[in-house]
Amino acid sequence: MLKVFYQTELLEAGCDEAGRGCLAGPVFAAAVILPEGFFHEKLNDSKQVNEEDRYELRSFIEKNAVCYQVAMVDHEEIDRINILNASFKAMHLAIAKLQKKAQFLIIDGNRFTKYKRVPHQCIVQGDGEYASIAAASILAKTYRDDFMRNLHSEFPQYKWNTNKGYGTPEHRRAIDEFGLTPYHRRSFQCTSNQLQLDM
Repeated sequence: MLKVFYQTELLEAGCDEAGRGCLAGPVFAAAVILPEGFFHEKLNDSKQVNEEDRYELRSFIEKNAVCYQVAMVDHEEIDRINILNASFKAMHLAIAKLQKKAQFLIIDGNRFTKYKRVPHQCIVQGDGEYASIAAASILAKTYRDDFMRNLHSEFPQYKWNTNKGYGTPEHRRAIDEFGLTPYHRRSFQCTSNQLQLDM
């Protein structure tokens, strides 16, 4: 069973991101503050939850969280500042928009750029240990999936409705055949020759 809080002295928000390893599209992040006693039997790291359950969980989190926010940093900024800094920036944007001010942050992973003067704790695989990080992973993942599905209608040959921009064999084959779209991350090695798609 996931723990709700890392500590209970300060108002705590859990943070996670989605889309860090993708070849195309933005990185999304979420920050979530949960109430005491929060529980859903299906809540886990978003990678361990099937798609239907992720959307069920999203509704439950949005109804029952104290507050939550989701933010994104686009592919162009990822190329400018690198994916790690873009992930941290997306988390900072989500934290900044929370309706209640977080006094302590728990972050999925082993690195984080400090947000203002708010203390934080990095937790490797925290999305499988703490409910607020798991909730943040669910929100970041589902909002990013929705975004990539919308992009799919513009560039259906890349199958972003199913691969969500990750470097699957079908996605890489489409890049080899059709070149890079304006949404591909140029700082990532998408293909051997990095062809530009003629628009």
